[in-house]
Amino acid sequence: MVRFTSRNAKNQAGRLGPDVLTHGTHEARPAVQTSANSSLPAFDRRGVLLVGFMGAGKTSVGRALSCQLGWHFEDLDERVQAREGINIDQIFQRSGETGFRRAEHAALRELLSETGNWPRVVALGGGAFVQAQNAMLLAESKIPVIFLDASVEELFRRCQRDQVARPLLGQWEHFRRLYEERRAHYTTAHVRIDTSGKGIENIAAEIIARLGLSKFGLSKEVQ
Repeated sequence: MVRFTSRNAKNQAGRLGPDVLTHGTHEARPAVQTSANSSLPAFDRRGVLLVGFMGAGKTSVGRALSCQLGWHFEDLDERVQAREGINIDQIFQRSGETGFRRAEHAALRELLSETGNWPRVVALGGGAFVQAQNAMLLAESKIPVIFLDASVEELFRRCQRDQVARPLLGQWEHFRRLYEERRAHYTTAHVRIDTSGKGIENIAAEIIARLGLSKFGLSKEVQ
């Protein structure tokens, strides 16, 4: 079963559903050259940032995209956990959402400051892009932000199927309201990708095409 939470989606590919395939590891390659007809000429393509609501497949797609580009992949939630020494659920229990957002912002600022470790693909947590201070950091970075979208019904089904603890999941009405509150923020991303019914590798390839990037060193272990 594919788990869509950023803290549990490991080495996933296939369709945004139950299929699980294995990615190989690889060395990060230099930032790729962009195609001449790229639609985003003003942006820094030393990386790609993935945003979206719970169940959007940010980590699954991020891993596939990193393999296709030959870049490193990073999950911002994993950096938060490493910095804090506890998992996300424990941070919420200890410090509430306010404490988590503070830790998340610090982790994002740290990540963006590490210029020597790029290029990379980064998956942000569902609420990270909604925070004004994070959105400002991302705008200043000039790295393209990709919104992975799907209907709220589809996203809820994916999260229910995961059976993974999510601090802000809640019941349907809460989930729907939170999605509606956040979606307006997500739509300010540079590119929107509809993930409904698409294979993970195909979504990654669509991102590459939309950004005018070139595939480098596709991992032979990707099936």
